[in-house]
Amino acid sequence: MLERIRPISYLKAHASEIVRKVAEDQNTVIITQNGNAKAVIQDIHVYEDMQESLALLKILAVSSKQIKNNQIKSSEEVFKNLDKRISKYHNGK
Repeated sequence: MLERIRPISYLKAHASEIVRKVAEDQNTVIITQNGNAKAVIQDIHVYEDMQESLALLKILAVSSKQIKNNQIKSSEEVFKNLDKRISKYHNGK
């Protein structure tokens, strides 16, 4: 873990090396300034995977809240509404 924590001065002097290593190992590097963590450098694929995971967690959280508040519809009702929208769209052209 310690090798993944670098001061900003190290980043300035070794930016291309850090980017190459992050891409190869897919590890995250924490950049510090005055001894405090200030930034994170990570491989783009790791970042994208994390963003997708967060989006799914948000969807689950919203869904759980809707279920708890009884704000749900049956699949029959959902498909019926979709059919109406599709029909309106096609008939409107």
